[in-house]
Amino acid sequence: MASIVGEANVQVQEPTMGAEDFAFMLQAKPGAYCFIANGDGSHREMGHGAGPCMLHNPSYDFNDDLIPLGATYWVRLAEEWLATARA
Repeated sequence: MASIVGEANVQVQEPTMGAEDFAFMLQAKPGAYCFIANGDGSHREMGHGAGPCMLHNPSYDFNDDLIPLGATYWVRLAEEWLATARA
């Protein structure tokens, strides 16, 4: 991600015990969880409060402007994996 948004915009996260079923998938294949921030909340319509809000919140609204960022991340990740798989 640092190669896309710059090192200063990447925050290393501590391991989390989120309540997802992802652990069951990891029993079959190795993997990792990553987060893409949703901005400061300015993309949300009026009447939903100020500032950002987390998932599972009635005011949550995904910031569609981040779709190209997320897509770029996954494409670069696949490109890097394919480059090492060929070596």
